[in-house]
Amino acid sequence: MAQSAERLVGRDADLETLIGLVDNARAAKGRHVLLAGDAGVGKTRILRELRGRAVADGRQTFVGHCLDFGDSAEAYLPFTEILDNITTALPEVVAQVADVHPALLRMAPVARVLGGADTADQEALDRGNLFAAIHALLERAAEKAPVLVVVEDTHWADQSTRDLLTFLFTRPFIGPVTIVASYRADDLHRRHPLRRQLAEWTRLPSVERVHLGRLSDDDVRLLVAELAGDLGIDVESVVRRAEGNAFFVEELVQAAGAEELPWDLADLLLVRLEQLDATAREVVDTASAAGRNVSDELLEAVAGLDRATLDAGLRQAIERAILVPREDGYYLFRHALLGEAVYDDLLPGERVRLHQRYVAALRGDLTTGSAAGLARHARLAGDHETALSAGIEAGDEAAATGGPDEASQHYQQAIAQLAGHAASDHDTQRLVDLVVKASDAMVAAGHADRAGKLAREQRESLPLDAPGLWRAQLMTVEIETSFAYVNDVEVGALAEAAMAALPEDAPPLVRARLLAAYARTLMIYRRHDDAERAGQEALALAEELGRTGLAAEVSATLAGTWGRPPQARIEPLRAAVARAAKAGALHPELRARIQLAFALDAADRLEEAGESYRSAFLLGVERGVPWAPYSFDARTAWLGHLYKIGRWDEALALTEAYGIPPALSPWLEANRLMIEQDRGADRGAEARRLRPSWKQEVATASESVPVEIKAAGAHGDVETILEAYDAGVETLGRTWGKWFGGNTRLSAVAVSAISAAIPGLPVGERRQVTAQVDRIVAAGMRPAEARPTWGLEGQAWTARLVAEGLRVHWLAGIDPPEQEELVDAWRKAVAAFQVFPHVHELAWSRARLAEILRAGGDAAGARELVDQARESAKQLGAEPLLEHLRTFGTTPQRSGAGPSGRLTARESEILALVAAGRSNGEIGTQLFISTKTVSVHVSNILAKLGASGRTEAAAIGRRRGLVE
Repeated sequence: MAQSAERLVGRDADLETLIGLVDNARAAKGRHVLLAGDAGVGKTRILRELRGRAVADGRQTFVGHCLDFGDSAEAYLPFTEILDNITTALPEVVAQVADVHPALLRMAPVARVLGGADTADQEALDRGNLFAAIHALLERAAEKAPVLVVVEDTHWADQSTRDLLTFLFTRPFIGPVTIVASYRADDLHRRHPLRRQLAEWTRLPSVERVHLGRLSDDDVRLLVAELAGDLGIDVESVVRRAEGNAFFVEELVQAAGAEELPWDLADLLLVRLEQLDATAREVVDTASAAGRNVSDELLEAVAGLDRATLDAGLRQAIERAILVPREDGYYLFRHALLGEAVYDDLLPGERVRLHQRYVAALRGDLTTGSAAGLARHARLAGDHETALSAGIEAGDEAAATGGPDEASQHYQQAIAQLAGHAASDHDTQRLVDLVVKASDAMVAAGHADRAGKLAREQRESLPLDAPGLWRAQLMTVEIETSFAYVNDVEVGALAEAAMAALPEDAPPLVRARLLAAYARTLMIYRRHDDAERAGQEALALAEELGRTGLAAEVSATLAGTWGRPPQARIEPLRAAVARAAKAGALHPELRARIQLAFALDAADRLEEAGESYRSAFLLGVERGVPWAPYSFDARTAWLGHLYKIGRWDEALALTEAYGIPPALSPWLEANRLMIEQDRGADRGAEARRLRPSWKQEVATASESVPVEIKAAGAHGDVETILEAYDAGVETLGRTWGKWFGGNTRLSAVAVSAISAAIPGLPVGERRQVTAQVDRIVAAGMRPAEARPTWGLEGQAWTARLVAEGLRVHWLAGIDPPEQEELVDAWRKAVAAFQVFPHVHELAWSRARLAEILRAGGDAAGARELVDQARESAKQLGAEPLLEHLRTFGTTPQRSGAGPSGRLTARESEILALVAAGRSNGEIGTQLFISTKTVSVHVSNILAKLGASGRTEAAAIGRRRGLVE
């Protein structure tokens, strides 16, 4: 009888490629591989060979399998298997890591069996600690010997597994750790959830992709010879029919004795089953309903056969290469396609009856199943009540494990079963509790908007006489989620309604959560005394209940009260950060860190503020939650800080983000456009296309509107400048308040853009334009007038706004200021931007002052300022400013970048690729940056070399020794 080939046929080159990547990874410390290929092409077989070679080479290998559980996914399933393997091989390492990272124990197999989930602590939904624990475990294991981790069949991976892989791919390892993840390329339809993350992974410099193609005809002939020997197989028939699919070849050889072979692979697989006797077929059928694998204990309970008969059936299935035994007591199908073919061949009634037997077995005393597995079997068996209760337990299990996506999925399925069918108050209370759980999971997974909508929909569907407790619970969720994303919720009115609805005998945790949200709402409305009282009550309840995460959240609210001056908030916020870190409450810690940074910023301790932004951003990335609300806020704030102090390349790098949710992407996009525009690109049209996103994240407007305004100013389009300014002020004012501080900056940018158009305007139109400028200046001055104290940033932009307004009148010749007044205003602007460090705006302020000094006859003073501004502009690559400075007539003869060069390291790298004839798209692919970023770099290179095009730049680069 033909068996699987002992020798790997036709894959020598592919295997050597994989081995080379793994060996290189040992040196690079963190190179990973994606292995793609069609079903049956031989991915598992080559991975088995790779593991064998790795073991022989002294590596530790750990394998995890993803299984097709459909809508009953178990969070981190392959990593649970990997952790089990590591625990067996390195128990002392696991114990040591668990001491430092207790979250690791949540993934241990013993915590995943039926009834094993600890659902008392919803704070377990924070998966940042778990991600850090897995990373630390692999790092620690690598201290013993190089580690190879294999995750098979990631096309079936749950969302949490995919997110964990993203985390491991993006966070470097110190030791030699390599991850190889395989997937079926032919299974990835357009809406497959893995497609988006594959696109992210393949862009990472740490990840290589290998596609396993089909075997050549000659390789198929060799494989047939290896499998069949001298059995007289019609080799050419196999070659024609197998089409290079190794698994198909094996099945064709196996079925060669059949009278007539089907052409379809699924039907061909069933030929193998026809060789089984009735008992073995029953065993195989029973195993297929379990999925890819099944434990011996569960199979015995479901099959209903005595032990001897079951063993006889298993033995035959193993001999026929249908089932394969594992050392841990599980049986799995030799290939997933084989299990799928067996299950698909069952009659509908047979499937239902098998799933009913699995439900009966799993509801007994077995501990080898999971709640998610029971829920799946119950749904397929039509047992709705069991499916409901098991689905809720599966959600609790996923939540306790740190799998918010899977928890949310299970809870939402249960909600769908209960909604509209609640027959009693008990059912409705159960539904409300489920909505709260589902919302917590959605928020933890980064879907706060969906959580808020779910809570609102369920609240609005409650009967008119519904108890106040239910309404208060659902309104609490709406309030909490409204803090995480921009929506149309009137949070103040909602909070008051929730407090009014909350009964005196409400459960303490319900009361604590609502009070915490209420305190935060009161803080927003500056009712500081009321907020303090509500917050202290919430804190006392949280501490009494042992809810350390909630207590940390309330502490952050109380410490960051706007009722105290910024300086007085700093130390309480430092204590709140420490408290959250000690409790392992990641999101409260991120919030406290970002609030601390805001307080430091407001207290004009700008370097400390920048460091606090950076630390919060890095913490979010390190813990695998870069897009959580406060983690993302920290990214944008750190990006803004880098922009101001002139580290533009670093700031641009922060805009190239993998896996960013669509709702957040426009904000980063606006920051990217702002820097690229300041370097000379016309980004006005792209910025305007971001306007629809203002509804989701209003802060986008604060960065995209200046881009629109500057682009219109470059074209002398006053009408568009005014329209963009008014649209931005109306949008931001509606959300941030009528006199929002950012209006001063927007006004200064708008007036500056209008000034560029003044010389080209007909004299008769200038008075009307200056009247609009006066309106904008007055609006921009209101934030300063409304504040008793105004920070360094506000002072700088106020001084700039005054100076820009006077300059417009000076240029237009309408009520022009005296020369002394104008010079004084611009000297104040320069001084203010020296104190508030903003490299680009300081350079522009110096350029404007130089222009006015030169017009007044002070050529020497103007020249000194121009030289200072030019030096800053060169360092930034700010081409529009450089071009403006060239009009002064004081610019020295431009010198090229010599061999030592003024090109940055990245620009030198790109120049070499330009000289090699690469397009911007090809350069972006090679360097893992966007094509737009390449375009900006190329523009900077042309400017620095004084070249008119790419060919001339390459020639100059070769002549000066910049390019070989």
